[in-house]
Amino acid sequence: MDATPHAPCPSRQAITVSDPDSGLEAVIALDDLTLGPGFGGVRMRRYASKAAAVEEAERLAHAMTFKHALAELPYGGAKSVINADGSSLHGEARTRLFEAFGDAVAGLEGRYIPGVDMATTLADMAVVRSRGARVYCADADPSPWTARGVHAAMRAGVQGLLGTPGLDGVRVAIQGVGSVGAELARLVAEEGGHVVVADVDPTRAEGVAERLGGRAVDVADIVTTDCDVFAPSAVARVVTADIVPHLRCRLIAGAANDTLDADDIDAALLARGITFVPDFVANAGGVIHEHARATGWSEEQLTHAVDAIGDRVLDLVGEATEHEGSLVEAALARGRRRLADATA
Repeated sequence: MDATPHAPCPSRQAITVSDPDSGLEAVIALDDLTLGPGFGGVRMRRYASKAAAVEEAERLAHAMTFKHALAELPYGGAKSVINADGSSLHGEARTRLFEAFGDAVAGLEGRYIPGVDMATTLADMAVVRSRGARVYCADADPSPWTARGVHAAMRAGVQGLLGTPGLDGVRVAIQGVGSVGAELARLVAEEGGHVVVADVDPTRAEGVAERLGGRAVDVADIVTTDCDVFAPSAVARVVTADIVPHLRCRLIAGAANDTLDADDIDAALLARGITFVPDFVANAGGVIHEHARATGWSEEQLTHAVDAIGDRVLDLVGEATEHEGSLVEAALARGRRRLADATA
């Protein structure tokens, strides 16, 4: 196996991993480790090139730095990507690939803690742990807690920005109804919200809509559906410069990581009167859950910490007046203060 680091500074690295025997091609990105070891999920998908895989891993790792800083967790930013089609790799071949990946993680001697992400499973993380690596998400699904945190963020955004005390009567369009998106849809509908859903699996979307009294639309139409809140809960970078003029929502608050395609998209949204609740704030419930399990929190402590995401969003709404209304800039400023305090 070849594991090659590319490090512009001591705490930031992009480590490319190659193992011809298992077919593993991966990137492990470590961002800022000021607060502790890097913690971030393992994403599995096909990339157009090695450079594209490195770019996505680094972008996601940077977001994880701020996710942990804002959630007041003792971890640095990290993320890994495996260049493979996770939906078509099964059985012994999948086990061998994750054994090789686990060996690479173990070789980092605790600087990186992996967990589940797009197209990876609890069983995959169990294989990684079997190779001597420290792993989160190996035996408990964090998805319900991720959804609970996004729900809290959404409620706070609606309250602070739209002037509505809760989600009763609010129209919410959810892109992706996997384990997180489906639970988010349930929470919204339970509170009286009107749910519109879409998924790459139309049957799954129709099933969720039928159970909740909502409506399913084609996956190509969900981004521009007329709604109060758009909740991306599937793939990354769905809000692009081309999409912004066609959005018909007032708030974006979802579970997906890396929602905005570029740094200038937030300003473009604000110019249209659309506010983006930073994904690294809204979807922190999963990492809070994993920290709670690792440190022995009670369920009451965990629930309080995840629900506090809503309070955090309300704080950011107040602080955003100093950042031309941008919750992203307010969140980044808060995260930088925590990192600076930790360094000092």
